[in-house]
Amino acid sequence: MDRNEVLLVGRLSAPAEEHPLPSGDTLTKWRIIVRRRRHRRGATLSDSVPCITFNPETAAVVRSLKPRDYIEVTGSFRCRVYGPSTGKTWRYEVEVSTAKPCEGELPGLPEPPRLPEPALQATGADPAQLAALIPRQVPYLAPTG
Repeated sequence: MDRNEVLLVGRLSAPAEEHPLPSGDTLTKWRIIVRRRRHRRGATLSDSVPCITFNPETAAVVRSLKPRDYIEVTGSFRCRVYGPSTGKTWRYEVEVSTAKPCEGELPGLPEPPRLPEPALQATGADPAQLAALIPRQVPYLAPTG
């Protein structure tokens, strides 16, 4: 049996755009930035995935989010063909049926390093203050244009 199911969890790259159609429907478009697994050379790569919806409730959820907010969407992969028969343009996108914001950080990010208990006791400092001084790895998102 054929299946066309997509689940994406990533960050909203920019505010959603709305495009009224001649039919009276409204097409809402946005992009989700999804990180790939770490590249063997240590670089973190990401994909910018185009998403659309015709559903007003789903569009309202996406419009309520700010750029770089985490979002989870489900939908179907689509290939759309535009233009005259002499010069067709093919575009691939996810037609989203549901969207919901994700709270906090995504699973899979490494935990910040912790000092062993004897080292904490030897410093005499408050563990919470020390933990705040340890740099955390923050995923980098390149601006899209």
